[in-house]
Amino acid sequence: MPNSSWQSISSVDCALCVHINRISRFRPARVVFLTLGRLGDGVLWYALMAALVLSYGASAWPTVLRMAAGGVLGVCLYKVLKVRTSRPRPYCVVPEVTAAAMPLDEFSFPSGHTLHATSFTLIATASYPELASLLWPLAALIAASRPILGLHYPSDVLAGAAMGAVIASVLLAL
Repeated sequence: MPNSSWQSISSVDCALCVHINRISRFRPARVVFLTLGRLGDGVLWYALMAALVLSYGASAWPTVLRMAAGGVLGVCLYKVLKVRTSRPRPYCVVPEVTAAAMPLDEFSFPSGHTLHATSFTLIATASYPELASLLWPLAALIAASRPILGLHYPSDVLAGAAMGAVIASVLLAL
């Protein structure tokens, strides 16, 4: 991609990040998105896996194992990419962006929370479509929390969602 095109995309990404991050200035919104971010740290997904086994019994194990495999693959992928790209978090380089939460690691690209929210939701709803009306809004809100809290650019979130979709697709095809 030509440098001018990349700069244009980066400029839009940064401007969107600044705009979206303003939501965190409102205490009620900040509390909601901080809570969603904490749930997206893994608590929600571990609870979902346990709930599937408790609710559906042994028939849930293939889905739970796919989710666990997606979690492991996701962590491996995003850790490698974060180190290789070394993209600083927006609050570190954009003065108008405020961090409303402490990050789990140093770098921004891609959003691991979004990657996992997407892969877990795709895997779970493939087997249990009745969960879609609960999981998809949660996944979308977890993804939205990342730039709102100043921890990711919108492009980090989009990349995380795409990677999560690929991981889920591969695991569902197996």
